[in-house]
Amino acid sequence: MKVLNLYACIGGNRKLWTDCEVTAVEINHELAEMYQRRYPNDIVIVGDAHEYLLKYYDKFDFIWSSPPCPTHSRARFWSSKGNEKVDVMYPDMTLYQEIILLQNYYQGLWVVENVDPFYEPLITPTAKIGRHLFWSNFRIPAFDFKEADVIGGKIADWQEVHGFDISDYKGGGRKDQILRNLVHPETGLFIYNRAMGIEIERNIKQPQLF
Repeated sequence: MKVLNLYACIGGNRKLWTDCEVTAVEINHELAEMYQRRYPNDIVIVGDAHEYLLKYYDKFDFIWSSPPCPTHSRARFWSSKGNEKVDVMYPDMTLYQEIILLQNYYQGLWVVENVDPFYEPLITPTAKIGRHLFWSNFRIPAFDFKEADVIGGKIADWQEVHGFDISDYKGGGRKDQILRNLVHPETGLFIYNRAMGIEIERNIKQPQLF
Protein backbone atom coordinates (compact mmCIF):
# COMPACT_ATOMS: atom_id res chain seq x y z
CA MET A 1 0.00 0.00 0.00
CA LYS A 2 1.32 3.44 -0.95
CA VAL A 3 1.02 5.76 2.07
CA LEU A 4 1.41 9.53 2.31
CA ASN A 5 2.38 10.68 5.80
CA LEU A 6 1.94 14.46 6.09
CA TYR A 7 3.44 16.71 8.79
CA ALA A 8 5.44 13.61 9.65
CA CYS A 9 7.61 15.09 12.44
CA ILE A 10 9.70 12.13 13.69
CA GLY A 11 7.06 9.54 12.81
CA GLY A 12 5.18 8.64 15.99
CA ASN A 13 2.15 7.45 14.03
CA ARG A 14 4.33 5.55 11.53
CA LYS A 15 6.53 3.64 14.00
CA LEU A 16 4.71 0.28 13.87
CA TRP A 17 3.52 0.28 10.25
CA THR A 18 4.62 -2.62 8.02
CA ASP A 19 4.05 -3.77 4.44
CA CYS A 20 3.77 -0.29 2.97
CA GLU A 21 5.63 2.25 0.84
CA VAL A 22 5.69 5.51 2.76
CA THR A 23 6.30 9.04 1.49
CA ALA A 24 6.71 11.42 4.44
CA VAL A 25 6.56 15.22 4.23
CA GLU A 26 8.02 17.40 6.99
CA ILE A 27 8.98 21.08 6.68
CA ASN A 28 11.51 21.14 9.55
CA HIS A 29 14.82 19.99 8.09
CA GLU A 30 16.22 18.50 11.29
CA LEU A 31 13.01 16.66 12.16
CA ALA A 32 12.96 15.30 8.61
CA GLU A 33 16.53 14.04 9.06
CA MET A 34 15.59 12.38 12.35
CA TYR A 35 12.62 10.74 10.64
CA GLN A 36 14.85 9.48 7.81
CA ARG A 37 17.32 7.93 10.25
CA ARG A 38 14.49 6.06 11.94
CA TYR A 39 12.83 4.98 8.69
CA PRO A 40 15.62 4.72 6.08
CA ASN A 41 13.38 3.00 3.52
CA ASP A 42 10.78 5.79 3.47
CA ILE A 43 10.88 8.62 0.95
CA VAL A 44 11.27 11.82 3.01
CA ILE A 45 10.48 15.19 1.48
CA VAL A 46 11.41 18.44 3.22
CA GLY A 47 8.63 20.79 2.22
CA ASP A 48 5.13 22.16 2.71
CA ALA A 49 2.80 19.23 3.46
CA HIS A 50 -0.32 21.30 2.71
CA GLU A 51 0.84 22.09 -0.82
CA TYR A 52 2.14 18.57 -1.38
CA LEU A 53 -1.28 17.14 -0.53
CA LEU A 54 -2.98 19.41 -3.07
CA LYS A 55 -0.61 18.38 -5.86
CA TYR A 56 -0.22 14.64 -5.23
CA TYR A 57 -3.21 13.40 -3.20
CA ASP A 58 -4.31 11.07 -6.02
CA LYS A 59 -1.00 9.16 -6.11
CA PHE A 60 -1.55 7.24 -2.86
CA ASP A 61 -3.77 4.51 -1.41
CA PHE A 62 -3.84 5.89 2.15
CA ILE A 63 -3.21 9.40 3.43
CA TRP A 64 -2.49 10.38 7.03
CA SER A 65 -2.35 14.11 7.80
CA SER A 66 -1.59 15.78 11.14
CA PRO A 67 -1.79 19.54 10.48
CA PRO A 68 -0.34 21.97 13.07
CA CYS A 69 -2.38 21.89 16.27
CA PRO A 70 -1.25 24.82 18.53
CA THR A 71 -3.90 27.31 17.37
CA HIS A 72 -6.63 24.75 18.10
CA SER A 73 -5.37 23.52 21.47
CA ARG A 74 -7.14 24.12 24.75
CA ALA A 75 -3.81 24.70 26.54
CA ARG A 76 -2.82 27.57 24.29
CA PHE A 77 -6.31 29.06 24.40
CA TRP A 78 -6.32 29.22 28.19
CA SER A 79 -2.74 30.52 28.22
CA SER A 80 -3.71 33.40 25.92
CA LYS A 81 -6.61 34.60 28.07
CA GLY A 82 -5.34 37.47 30.17
CA ASN A 83 -1.69 36.72 29.39
CA GLU A 84 -0.01 39.40 27.30
CA LYS A 85 2.95 37.10 26.61
CA VAL A 86 0.79 34.68 24.61
CA ASP A 87 -0.78 36.18 21.48
CA VAL A 88 -4.39 35.56 20.52
CA MET A 89 -4.36 33.81 17.14
CA TYR A 90 -6.88 32.78 14.52
CA PRO A 91 -7.33 28.99 14.39
CA ASP A 92 -5.38 27.63 11.43
CA MET A 93 -7.97 26.59 8.83
CA THR A 94 -5.46 24.28 7.12
CA LEU A 95 -7.08 21.53 9.18
CA TYR A 96 -10.53 21.98 7.67
CA GLN A 97 -9.26 22.71 4.17
CA GLU A 98 -7.60 19.32 4.08
CA ILE A 99 -10.62 17.48 5.48
CA ILE A 100 -12.89 19.08 2.85
CA LEU A 101 -10.46 18.30 0.02
CA LEU A 102 -10.12 14.66 1.06
CA GLN A 103 -13.86 14.25 1.59
CA ASN A 104 -14.70 15.49 -1.88
CA TYR A 105 -11.79 14.73 -4.20
CA TYR A 106 -9.84 11.78 -2.88
CA GLN A 107 -10.87 8.21 -3.76
CA GLY A 108 -8.53 6.38 -1.36
CA LEU A 109 -8.56 5.93 2.40
CA TRP A 110 -7.63 8.87 4.59
CA VAL A 111 -7.40 10.17 8.14
CA VAL A 112 -6.74 13.66 9.49
CA GLU A 113 -5.60 13.99 13.11
CA ASN A 114 -5.56 16.96 15.47
CA VAL A 115 -6.11 17.85 19.12
CA ASP A 116 -9.49 18.09 20.79
CA PRO A 117 -9.95 21.87 20.29
CA PHE A 118 -11.10 24.63 22.63
CA TYR A 119 -14.17 25.20 20.39
CA GLU A 120 -16.83 22.93 18.91
CA PRO A 121 -15.24 21.28 15.84
CA LEU A 122 -16.51 22.81 12.60
CA ILE A 123 -16.69 19.34 11.04
CA THR A 124 -17.83 16.44 13.21
CA PRO A 125 -14.91 14.05 13.82
CA THR A 126 -15.10 10.34 13.13
CA ALA A 127 -13.46 9.37 16.43
CA LYS A 128 -11.89 10.71 19.61
CA ILE A 129 -8.97 8.73 21.02
CA GLY A 130 -7.38 10.18 24.13
CA ARG A 131 -6.86 13.88 23.53
CA HIS A 132 -6.82 13.48 19.75
CA LEU A 133 -9.63 13.83 17.22
CA PHE A 134 -9.68 11.91 13.95
CA TRP A 135 -11.59 12.62 10.77
CA SER A 136 -11.64 9.79 8.22
CA ASN A 137 -13.70 8.06 5.53
CA PHE A 138 -13.74 4.77 7.43
CA ARG A 139 -14.93 3.76 10.90
CA ILE A 140 -12.39 4.02 13.74
CA PRO A 141 -13.56 2.09 16.83
CA ALA A 142 -12.60 3.16 20.34
CA PHE A 143 -9.70 1.39 22.05
CA ASP A 144 -7.61 1.80 25.19
CA PHE A 145 -3.92 2.63 25.35
CA LYS A 146 -1.48 4.34 27.69
CA GLU A 147 -1.31 8.05 26.82
CA ALA A 148 1.45 10.47 27.80
CA ASP A 149 0.70 12.84 30.68
CA VAL A 150 0.94 16.19 28.87
CA ILE A 151 0.43 18.22 32.05
CA GLY A 152 2.52 16.61 34.77
CA GLY A 153 4.84 14.44 32.69
CA LYS A 154 8.50 15.00 31.89
CA ILE A 155 10.56 14.47 28.75
CA ALA A 156 11.87 11.12 30.03
CA ASP A 157 8.29 9.96 30.72
CA TRP A 158 7.05 10.97 27.27
CA GLN A 159 10.03 9.29 25.60
CA GLU A 160 9.26 6.06 27.47
CA VAL A 161 5.54 6.11 26.66
CA HIS A 162 6.10 6.75 22.95
CA GLY A 163 9.25 4.67 22.64
CA PHE A 164 11.30 7.52 21.16
CA ASP A 165 14.66 8.89 22.25
CA ILE A 166 15.10 12.40 20.84
CA SER A 167 18.32 13.25 22.66
CA ASP A 168 19.89 13.69 19.22
CA TYR A 169 17.60 16.65 18.43
CA LYS A 170 19.62 19.88 18.32
CA GLY A 171 17.08 22.17 16.67
CA GLY A 172 15.42 25.28 18.01
CA GLY A 173 12.09 23.66 18.85
CA ARG A 174 11.20 22.43 22.32
CA LYS A 175 11.68 18.71 22.89
CA ASP A 176 8.67 18.57 25.20
CA GLN A 177 6.40 19.95 22.46
CA ILE A 178 7.73 17.46 19.91
CA LEU A 179 7.01 14.56 22.24
CA ARG A 180 3.62 15.81 23.43
CA ASN A 181 2.43 16.29 19.86
CA LEU A 182 3.35 12.76 18.76
CA VAL A 183 0.56 10.36 17.95
CA HIS A 184 1.10 7.27 20.10
CA PRO A 185 2.54 4.47 17.92
CA GLU A 186 -0.18 2.04 19.03
CA THR A 187 -2.83 4.52 17.89
CA GLY A 188 -1.06 4.91 14.56
CA LEU A 189 -0.91 1.14 14.14
CA PHE A 190 -4.54 0.62 15.15
CA ILE A 191 -5.78 3.11 12.54
CA TYR A 192 -3.34 1.91 9.88
CA ASN A 193 -4.50 -1.68 10.36
CA ARG A 194 -8.11 -0.59 9.89
CA ALA A 195 -7.16 1.09 6.61
CA MET A 196 -5.01 -1.87 5.51
CA GLY A 197 -7.88 -4.29 6.12
CA ILE A 198 -10.27 -2.16 4.09
CA GLU A 199 -7.74 -1.84 1.25
CA ILE A 200 -7.22 -5.62 1.14
CA GLU A 201 -10.98 -6.18 1.09
CA ARG A 202 -11.36 -3.67 -1.75
CA ASN A 203 -8.72 -5.46 -3.82
CA ILE A 204 -10.36 -8.83 -3.27
CA LYS A 205 -13.67 -7.44 -4.52
CA GLN A 206 -12.11 -6.01 -7.70
CA PRO A 207 -13.33 -7.95 -10.76
CA GLN A 208 -10.72 -10.28 -12.26
CA LEU A 209 -9.95 -9.73 -15.92
CA PHE A 210 -8.49 -13.22 -16.45
